[in-house]
Amino acid sequence: MVTREEAFELLKKYNKEDFHILHGETVEGVMRYYAEEKGYDPEFWGIVGLLHDVDFEMWPDEHCKKAPELLAEINAPEEMIHAIVSHGYGLCCDVKPEHEMEKFLFASDELTGLIGAAALMRPSKSCKDMELKSIKKKFKDKKFAAGCDREVINQGAEMLGLEINDLMQITLDAMKTLPNS
Repeated sequence: MVTREEAFELLKKYNKEDFHILHGETVEGVMRYYAEEKGYDPEFWGIVGLLHDVDFEMWPDEHCKKAPELLAEINAPEEMIHAIVSHGYGLCCDVKPEHEMEKFLFASDELTGLIGAAALMRPSKSCKDMELKSIKKKFKDKKFAAGCDREVINQGAEMLGLEINDLMQITLDAMKTLPNS
């Protein structure tokens, strides 16, 4: 099993910008939260979240294609590699999310970016005092956090069998538990 320490060292090896490391930690926390809620292994899900963009900063044009090579450095199991690669389904790869973990990563990756951007607009600079209605309003504004693909978020909610508002609430609740949110 890959340890959190090994995963974090690999992330830092290929990601130097604080933003990318914080994003990895945010997605890690959201994945852990959801895993705990659903009775899955939060350690494994968290490591998948932490490493999901391991190749993005240095190889943006090879995102999700370079990841298996990098993950081999820590002997990542096939299940982890598949999950990490599948979060780019339809965007940068054709590996479809199959497991609930993969579907949640697919949906929450983009959504954490939207919620994080919305938090930065608040006086508190935090999502801890944010309500669902604020996210829904920002979600509808296509110019706000334009890099956060709303179609991916919608598609992810559909894959999970969740209403978009429920996915938003789960992700917001998860982010509220994180120290840097």
